Formats: sequence, structure tokens, C-alpha cells
Amino acid sequence: MMSNGEDIRSQTLQNRDLLSPSQLQQKSEIISQRLHQEIISQNFSTIFIYVNFRSEVITIPTIDLLISEGRQVCVPLTRVTEKRLDIIEIRDHQSELQPGYCNIPEPLESLVAERLINPESLDLIVLPGSVFDQRGGRYGYGGGYYDRLLSTIPQTTRIALAFDLQIVPELKLKTHDEIMDLIITEKSTIEAPGRAL
Repeated sequence: MMSNGEDIRSQTLQNRDLLSPSQLQQKSEIISQRLHQEIISQNFSTIFIYVNFRSEVITIPTIDLLISEGRQVCVPLTRVTEKRLDIIEIRDHQSELQPGYCNIPEPLESLVAERLINPESLDLIVLPGSVFDQRGGRYGYGGGYYDRLLSTIPQTTRIALAFDLQIVPELKLKTHDEIMDLIITEKSTIEAPGRAL
């Protein structure tokens, strides 16, 4: 068991930041292929996916691919005051994203009026995180944004993308820490025993 959640989170993120650009690219490509196979096999059509930032698993090519396949692709818009994520459909990442919360690429505010999506309509949520365990446990980045969203739509499939270095045997989870259905890394796909697809 890991002792301090903050320690394991910060140490893991430091290790992730040490990945070279080529390692980040190569590992992300493998993970993206596995994710795409899962999306095809389950025929997910409305997909909420994070836009990668810093050393996260790269998602932009997957976003472009899913849009080209005619799927409805949505990305997060952070509402800091309300501590929630709005779900916004995008159709072109190059023209519809700009630096937002913490400089993370987020959809334009002007899209909200016509492209705000009800969480209940999502087939799949693809999310990042700092550390994961073999049971599907997840530590985020400390804000609780994804945990709050997931708690409102427990029936929606949730898949996390991570590098193998982010996986530990077991995390000390709190009641608000949500369990993933799948965690996809460059080396394996971990299926949560309690949340089988």
C-alpha cells in the first residue's frame, strides 16, 4: 500500500514529465490504437475525451480520427467557480480550441450556446489522471472535476489513458474516488473487476 496520496501523485507526475518527446509520441500511439479498437468494438458514438496537456497521453490525433469517422466528439470546458466540467462538442480542434484553465486547450466560450452536451447522452468518457491501480482506482490532479462528473452518470463507460509508469498495485481510495472500467497503457489494458464492460 502507498502511504501518502499526495506523495505518490507528485512523484508519478515527476516521472511522467521525464518521458522524452519521442517516448511520449510512441507510447501514446500504442495507447491510442488500443483505445480506438475499444471504441469500434463497443460502437461508442458520443465520446467525451480530454485534450492532452503537458506529459499526458496524447489525444489530439484520436480526436481528429473520431471526428472524421462521424462520431460526436466532446471535450471539457472547466468551470472553476462551479467546480464542474461542461461538455462541449467540437468539430475542428484547430479552430475551436484555445488556452483555457491552467493553459489547457479548451473549447471556445462561443460554442457553449449551441454545442453544450447533456452528460446523460454520453456513451464514453476518456479521461487522464496522475496514478492508477490494478483495481481501476484513479487519482486525478486534486481538483475533483472528473470524479464529480462521473458520480452523476455512473452508467456511462469510463476509460482512462495512462503510461505504464503511472500504474501501482493498490491506491488508498476515498469514497469520492471513482473507479474506471478500463485503464489503457502502452503495455496492457486493465479491466476493473467491479466495473466490467
